[in-house]
Amino acid sequence: MHRAADLETLFRDTFYARHHTVLEGGFAEPLYRPGAPARIRYTHDYFRSALHEVAHWCVAGRRRRALEDYGYWYAPDGRDADQQARFLRVEVRPQAFEALFCAACEHRFQVSLDNLDGDPGDAHRFATDVRALAHDLIDQGLPERPRQWVAALERHYHTAHRPLADRLDAVFPPTDRATLHRD
Repeated sequence: MHRAADLETLFRDTFYARHHTVLEGGFAEPLYRPGAPARIRYTHDYFRSALHEVAHWCVAGRRRRALEDYGYWYAPDGRDADQQARFLRVEVRPQAFEALFCAACEHRFQVSLDNLDGDPGDAHRFATDVRALAHDLIDQGLPERPRQWVAALERHYHTAHRPLADRLDAVFPPTDRATLHRD
């Protein structure tokens, strides 16, 4: 069973002592707030939202983690083609991490274009790029925080008996235009 509340406990057990950061659900919109402790807020009780927000935290370096929402540019739903292309460029890495986190706990992954009321961009290309980067990260070795999170998820969900790349292929098969969604 994949419950977001379990991720909150697991995240705290894995990262609080060193990074003084907590994962919290129940919010209408995700938001990162630096502080003591720093707070990663995810949408409602959505499991995938929690994994996605942890992925953004894993991408952000020390300087970015001192800024609200990591200081990143964000245009809301309804982006035009240029804004969406920019959004998709910066989302490849976090969504690749999220795909690996989904693989670690054997939860289905789909890319999110996050632009229901605007130009979706090239969804097929984006999914291909996310999948390729996720496989490259496995081959090259994950950075410290994503590696620690994958290991914690694997322990909790008892999935480490299968190679991560195989689990990635199972939860995020090669792109099929019919499986892409625009949430």
